[in-house]
Amino acid sequence: MRVLLAGLCTVDVVQRVAEFPEPSEKVQSLQVDVAAGGPATNAAVTVAALGAEATLVTALGAHPLAALARADLEACGVDLVDLAPERTQAPPVSAVVVRDGDGERTVVSRNAASAEPLELPALAPIFEGVDAVLVDGHHPELALAVAQEARTREVPVVLDAGSWKPVLDQLLPLVRVAACSARFRAPAPSLAERGVSVTITTAGPEPVAWSTTEDSGQVPVPLVEARDTLGAGDVWHGALAYAVATREGAVADWIGYANAVAAERVRHVGPRSWTGPVGELAKSREEGVR
Repeated sequence: MRVLLAGLCTVDVVQRVAEFPEPSEKVQSLQVDVAAGGPATNAAVTVAALGAEATLVTALGAHPLAALARADLEACGVDLVDLAPERTQAPPVSAVVVRDGDGERTVVSRNAASAEPLELPALAPIFEGVDAVLVDGHHPELALAVAQEARTREVPVVLDAGSWKPVLDQLLPLVRVAACSARFRAPAPSLAERGVSVTITTAGPEPVAWSTTEDSGQVPVPLVEARDTLGAGDVWHGALAYAVATREGAVADWIGYANAVAAERVRHVGPRSWTGPVGELAKSREEGVR
């Protein structure tokens, strides 16, 4: 099984602290990690951890900081398609602080909005064997091109809809599953009226709501001790894309799977410590089905 993920790749510098610092205060961190980040990137790492082939299409470049993200993705088993390999400007960097007691985090970042438009290659070669696509709306021309190719091939498109972006006016009619944060607000018409078949709304530890043209419902989130919430939403979206790619089960089943994977992620400290346990979770669930 193969999932294609298109969107943002950042370099995350993660500091774990006992308490968030007050203004003008300096604190000593408990742990420091550097990893690749961004919605599509963390989703790609999740897909790979679950045992599927994950191809990330993004713009990373030749800056020395990009090498950090590139090495992390290679270690995680993600196939990288870099559309700006000669770009010398630094990739987006996220400064992340995670509170040790409850895993809550703060993030200061800069996305790809100011980056130069990408020159897109023919996408047919990278679509070979793809079972599902996830786009995060960053790099708008990339998101549109990938979604259009997917629609032509009848490959389901999952949208990670964290916030409204201008490209969504054109992108939403190509989307099958829109997975929205609780803060996501779309102008009229509704997502269903724009052609989206399935709308899902997450709300942290609260039940995940979903609706189609025929039905709606909610799926509870497992109750676990959260040690690190960084990227939990991205992990959830990656697991959802994986579930969609299997072409098995109903919408509630997809959500239940994504909920379980994200719950496993938040139990582990660090940006990549969860990948092994998530892989074991996937294996145990598959064995249970068999």
